[in-house]
Amino acid sequence: MEQSDAAVNGTVGSGAGSPVSNLVSRLGSFTFSRTSSGRVETATDSESDEAASVGGSFFETLTSSEFYKNTKVGDISGSFRWAPFLALQTSDTFLTMLLLLSKYRMKSLPVVEVGGDKIENIITQSSVVHMLAECVGLSWFESWGTKKLSELGLPIMKPSKLVKVNEDQPVLKAFQLMREKGVGGLPVMDTSGAKAIGNISIRDVQYLLTAPKIYKEHRSITTKDFLSAVRHHLQEQCEASPLLHDVITCKKDDTIKDIILKLDSEKIHRIYVVDDKGNTEGVITLRDIISKLVHEPRHYFGDFFDGVVPLPANSTV
Repeated sequence: MEQSDAAVNGTVGSGAGSPVSNLVSRLGSFTFSRTSSGRVETATDSESDEAASVGGSFFETLTSSEFYKNTKVGDISGSFRWAPFLALQTSDTFLTMLLLLSKYRMKSLPVVEVGGDKIENIITQSSVVHMLAECVGLSWFESWGTKKLSELGLPIMKPSKLVKVNEDQPVLKAFQLMREKGVGGLPVMDTSGAKAIGNISIRDVQYLLTAPKIYKEHRSITTKDFLSAVRHHLQEQCEASPLLHDVITCKKDDTIKDIILKLDSEKIHRIYVVDDKGNTEGVITLRDIISKLVHEPRHYFGDFFDGVVPLPANSTV
């Protein structure tokens, strides 16, 4: 079976029932409700331990500000077109799910029953790649998985278009670029500008807030020093993180199967493509991989997304 057929027919993997519901059932569920005061609360199937409170001058300043005190959930949710998310139904096909997570740039998709107040689960790009990793051994996956990255047109982005920062630039510049360019992470390059020495993702902004030593220097700390400080912080807290390891790389001659397995095992969202000298040539993201699985039939979503989700000029999805 061709990979596109598997996606369209929702037959990736095995098991009875609708494709989305099968995936959801393996991940768990949680419900949400609104209290009499208007506050939204969630409850999972297995409640986790209460999160430890974080201290530091940033949070003291934040919680004492009028902006923090006066901002309501409704003020934030009202800024989203889909108030505040676009959800899947358990009866939706894999094609719908994969298109939303790739071409239409959704990072995660809540799965709901129509008219209900229960979110069955949230499907992410990472969970889809994990599902693909579990397809090792299936004939359709082995046939597709042996293709080299270059055969599939990966990396999609040209080297000259790669969004990056140098090691001596302020880390705030990295987060500013992510915001401006709409990317979830970028490489930190050495002084030559050719080799990546680290990766900073948008979620790493948390360390500017939760690590007091980093917060004190957040306006001036360089990307290189930020990476070093975060690693030290993680070691002190005994926390596991991709930031503790070297940059994960691959080459254009690697197979898509190798990349899927590496992304899944390392629990990372992007991998950098390097040449024989170790110079960075591009990046492959979870979205890039998912986009190679599907093609959108004409008028599949009608005009629902017209003018809402701008597509890159080189989009082939």
